Amino acid sequence: MSSFLSGQLSLFELVLVNGVLAYSQYIALRAGVFSLATAGFASLGAYAAALLALRFGLPAGAGLLAAASIGALAGALLAWPLARLRGVFQAIATLAFVQIVMSISLYWESLTGGALGLNGIPNLVGPGHLLVVVAIVLYLLKALSGTGIGRAFDTIRQDETVAVSLGISVVRHQRLAFALSGALGGLGGGLVAYRNYSLVPEDFGFPLIIAALGFVVLGGRNAVLGPLAGALILTLLPEVARPLADYRLAVNGALMVLAIIYWPYGVVDTLGLRWRRRKAERLAEAQP
Repeated sequence: MSSFLSGQLSLFELVLVNGVLAYSQYIALRAGVFSLATAGFASLGAYAAALLALRFGLPAGAGLLAAASIGALAGALLAWPLARLRGVFQAIATLAFVQIVMSISLYWESLTGGALGLNGIPNLVGPGHLLVVVAIVLYLLKALSGTGIGRAFDTIRQDETVAVSLGISVVRHQRLAFALSGALGGLGGGLVAYRNYSLVPEDFGFPLIIAALGFVVLGGRNAVLGPLAGALILTLLPEVARPLADYRLAVNGALMVLAIIYWPYGVVDTLGLRWRRRKAERLAEAQP
């Protein structure tokens, strides 16, 4: 019984960690940035947090702050050449960034341990810590949605021409989105390091890129709860259907295709839209 509860608790922790990584992808897509750099940001944050814990014995708070900071710095630096690119060119450039970070973590053996990675990382975060982190992230993103920056992000995503006509600086806001995405990605990477006990470069490769994108596409790109819902579904699905666990990437890809066809706005956004439509219909029927 205790092993069962331990397994469920571990799965719950994984959902929360994946939720933070999903929000890194979410904030970029919300601002109209086709960035796939979340895995690179997470790698930088994870190795930074792990090295601070292993070599300097710093507590989790300091390590996570450093992870978020290095991710934000990487996002801000990456934004300068990439904020003027659009669409597939942004995707290709950010994929190149992920590959560069992976190569550094693979070949800088004196710092990262190379292919063997870092081992013996102390477990510094538990379910309570993860809940607090996710709650803070949710609160900040919800608050951001109600500000001028959040509305500017939505306008840019919907139509850049309209955004420019309204006096919104597309480049400046997309640079900000890169930095925020980097901070959340680095934070998520730090949580991965403090939860997994070990790190290897392959942890932050192509599967994580697809997973982070799938969380947002399946959950929803507008509602703040969308990415968390997507992370919940795609994390629990292989556990619910264990025979499909070895085909995780194929299942995630199939779900993304089905979501694009039948739920183009994502699960949470589609359900919210249907609820608002039904509410409007009921109000119309109630009027004499």
